[in-house]
Amino acid sequence: MEKKVVYTDKAPKPIGPYSQAIIAGNFVFVAGQIPIDPETGEIVKGGIEEQTRRVLENIKAILEAAGSSLDKVVRVQVFLADLKLFEKFNKVYAEYFKENPPARVTVEVSSLPKGVLLEVDVIATL
Repeated sequence: MEKKVVYTDKAPKPIGPYSQAIIAGNFVFVAGQIPIDPETGEIVKGGIEEQTRRVLENIKAILEAAGSSLDKVVRVQVFLADLKLFEKFNKVYAEYFKENPPARVTVEVSSLPKGVLLEVDVIATL
């Protein structure tokens, strides 16, 4: 199976040796996204709500560059720095996945890159 690298300037440049996303078959595998503003390269200011919006907007931009969309997301993995943030995260998340939400895993982790509050990766169909 061939794989195709996905890249867009509308999402942050990778901060390591990985691609923003890979298309393999009829699936798009989006790398973990943290709340980096693609225009400034900086972590967005604010709390979990602002960081969640930035992460989901980054994912949306990557999916669109791949020819997919948030509506086609089938699985989400969420890594939170603190599960006490879950309720606030979930409110913003629900704005992006209103109907037929994808399967999801949410876990608390001890540390995330650049000290952010969350990292999210997704798998979507084309």
